[in-house]
Amino acid sequence: MINITLPDGSVRQYDKGISSMQIAQSISEGLARNVLAAEVNGQVWDASRPIEEDSNVKLLTWNDDAGKATFWHSSAHLMAEALEALYPGTKFGIGPAIETGFYYDVDFGDQEFSSDHFKQIEDKMLELAKAKEEFIRKPVSKADAIEYFTDKGDEYKLDLIKDLPDGSITFYSQGEFTDLCRGPHIPNTGFVKAIKLMNTAGAYWRGDETRKQLTRIYGVTFPKQNELTEYLRVIEEAKKRDHRKLGKELELFAFSEKVGMGLPLWLPKGTALRERLVNFLQRAQSKAGYEQVITPHIGHKNLYVTSGHYEKYGKDSFQPIKTPQEGEEFFLKPMNCPHHCEIYKTKPRSYKDLPVRYAEFGTVYRYEQSGELHGLTRVRGFTQDDAHLFCRPDQVKEEFMKVIDLVLYVFSALGFEDYTAQISLRDPENKSKYIGSDENWALAESAIMEAAAEKGLNTVVELGEAAFYGPKLDFMVKDALGRKWQLGTIQVDYNLPERFELEYTGSDNLKHRPVMIHRAPFGSLERFVAVLIEHCAGNFPLWLSPDQYIILPISEKFEDYAKNLSDELKNSDIRGLIDFRDEKIGRKIRDAEIKKIPYMLIVGEKEAAEGTISVRKHGTGDLGSLTIEDFKQQLIKETTV
Repeated sequence: MINITLPDGSVRQYDKGISSMQIAQSISEGLARNVLAAEVNGQVWDASRPIEEDSNVKLLTWNDDAGKATFWHSSAHLMAEALEALYPGTKFGIGPAIETGFYYDVDFGDQEFSSDHFKQIEDKMLELAKAKEEFIRKPVSKADAIEYFTDKGDEYKLDLIKDLPDGSITFYSQGEFTDLCRGPHIPNTGFVKAIKLMNTAGAYWRGDETRKQLTRIYGVTFPKQNELTEYLRVIEEAKKRDHRKLGKELELFAFSEKVGMGLPLWLPKGTALRERLVNFLQRAQSKAGYEQVITPHIGHKNLYVTSGHYEKYGKDSFQPIKTPQEGEEFFLKPMNCPHHCEIYKTKPRSYKDLPVRYAEFGTVYRYEQSGELHGLTRVRGFTQDDAHLFCRPDQVKEEFMKVIDLVLYVFSALGFEDYTAQISLRDPENKSKYIGSDENWALAESAIMEAAAEKGLNTVVELGEAAFYGPKLDFMVKDALGRKWQLGTIQVDYNLPERFELEYTGSDNLKHRPVMIHRAPFGSLERFVAVLIEHCAGNFPLWLSPDQYIILPISEKFEDYAKNLSDELKNSDIRGLIDFRDEKIGRKIRDAEIKKIPYMLIVGEKEAAEGTISVRKHGTGDLGSLTIEDFKQQLIKETTV
């Protein structure tokens, strides 16, 4: 007998060799019908795979991320089976699950293929799915694997096999299709009920531009048709909310090839929005005891050699700036933290001086590949709402919790209510990727986990997602369409203080190392604005909106009244403009709606005579007649953050 520990802590005894599916059946037939795979001692397995020893088991369904990933990886195999049936001789590269479905890289040889063929492939996939073909796992020797794919003439699988150690290779088969794969897979193809192939792209084999370009086919599948229908609705809504489209329509930002790819130009309205975000956070930081600093846009190469950034990111940075002095090199600043370390070192510190909190909206530069640039979400120059806290070890947890409070305050003010805190830890199997001692990593990781637990955050733990210098708490925010974005981040760092030899004098009159906390509630202003645009579809909170009102005179006879109204509102720090165009009022209202201006103030003969305004709210409609004083008070109340 073996002991199986379930997620609720209960322990059940079963015969050795029992499968996760059999465990599910012993609990409930209804549960068993929904099990896609299982997590056994932290690894995702096929639900049919025998368990030979005492284990922790979590049964995975469509509601689990790992369950979805298994479902979509199996769907990639289902698509490959359909392609092999429809296009004999097709060869396959890799076919992983991704965040929104799956893809497979395919070599069609001389056969014609385009997205026009999607419907035929989808129909074939549904036909195969209805057969409920089981996914069968088979360990094979390296020699047998090579022989199998040599007979098939598949150079891509042979290229993959050569890097695999003997004894670690498995095949998976369903129906007439067999593939090199480590798995896991869903029990059978019958779980797949709804299929949509999305698009194609070119992909060089193994990302090498000197090798053949394959056809990458993207798709998504669901266990229910209504889930696919809803997914496609969200896709269409996302197109309407695309921050690149709305950014142009709302005149917020632009890009210029002459300036350079990935270097955004903030237009007046976008600059005003950005500055209000900055002022909002600076006020909150000031109350929390932060001091503002400013550092240069460049730094000497030795600064980044000391910090470790040159070793880790030097190849991906902009090339060094050489000066007339022989051997002198500077880099565009990729991070603000080394500069803040040098500010800390400008004078001696006592234990009574700590914590020290430096904040900077510092612009940094990283040379992202051109194919990875995407609007404001992936750029080469961006401004971080960066801060670095230097504290004693006994202050780490308290300071970390205060930063959590600040992040949650930002999310609340901007309407981000659905988020998960991801505890990003070091990969224990590959410590060479990180700097610092095991002791310091253990201290930093425990501080983060304790702080998150005491704050009652909804957390997930991800191994291997830490920064190279320390663990992180990353806030994964869901927007109005249910998409996940990584925004705020907090990081504990025992390593940069070592590298920069930072010190303070303790109560024992001896020298000690401070601990460093990195934090950025927005992450970067560029990315945050992009997510905010798409989250609220350009309908910003009133306190952030570039124009809070627009006055719409019915005719030129009422323009003087409109100007007087505008002056009075501006004197109360309420932002807006007047539409002086010689257009009918209906056209002016439609245009103001398109520009997403929160309030339209319509003025004509009645309003001018009574000293009132006719108020219309974007997306809501007419609110009736108000005095200018009542309107001002309403806006002041709405814009209080």
